[in-house]
Amino acid sequence: MCDMDLEKWKARKRELGYSFAQLSELSGVPVGTIQKIFSGETRQPRYATIQALEGILKPPVRYSEIAAKAQEESCVMEEALAYGTKRPEDDCVREAAAVYGAKKQGEYTLEDYFALPDDQRVELIDGVIYDMAAPTLLHQRLGGEIHRQIANYIMEKKGPCVPFIAPVDVQLDRDNKTMVQPDVGILCDWDKHRNGRIFGAPDFLVEVISPSTKRKDMTLKLYKYQNAGVREYWMIDLYRQAILTYFFEAEDYPVIYGFRDCIPIRIYGGALKIDMSTMLPWIEEAARDGFD
Repeated sequence: MCDMDLEKWKARKRELGYSFAQLSELSGVPVGTIQKIFSGETRQPRYATIQALEGILKPPVRYSEIAAKAQEESCVMEEALAYGTKRPEDDCVREAAAVYGAKKQGEYTLEDYFALPDDQRVELIDGVIYDMAAPTLLHQRLGGEIHRQIANYIMEKKGPCVPFIAPVDVQLDRDNKTMVQPDVGILCDWDKHRNGRIFGAPDFLVEVISPSTKRKDMTLKLYKYQNAGVREYWMIDLYRQAILTYFFEAEDYPVIYGFRDCIPIRIYGGALKIDMSTMLPWIEEAARDGFD
């Protein structure tokens, strides 16, 4: 990290009025690590630490700026020549996100979502666009291992449900104002599969919480998933080594587990259990490094 970035962080911290303790709580980065960075003692933090702090300290994303960039990099597509026809989306010139400068948060639709550049990861929730940072390697390992255990069980039992892992678009509310990308999921109603996407609520979803998505995953998505008809939702907080499970068909949620537990997936009546202990060494190693 260059000195200029550190100075911007310091200025942003003063602007927001955060203490080091508040920054730690919001980002998941230990207080000692933050103090060393801001004092200049640590001049090259780990990439994951930079991402976590930037998720709290960076200025709000201006989507008009994204639109301007998208317009500069307008997509030129070749006409489909096969059989002398082309699909409607194969227009020769497509101006991506051309309307962004004219809209406010809460007014965006799936048309805007699909017009964004391919390298811009976002979620659309109730017309609001949320920027998504690239997941860390630890984040991916956790999601991948949970998906592996689910997929192995379903294959062994020859079950009808289909496991999936991000990025998969989920048109949660079946409208044009929301499109999310859960980390891991299970879909049991194949009629909800449309053109490589999911139209409606999957049966089971997992989100691996990162500092930049913590508030969204633990409040907004919890509300959205429950009301859309998701049957079971897990939130994995690797910083606190806790897994919060919500089975919305029961009255005892949330049930909280640790990384030494085998956790039942209750849409299967507990017959399928995820052994979190297989992931514990990764968490402990990351914790020793302060999740840097």
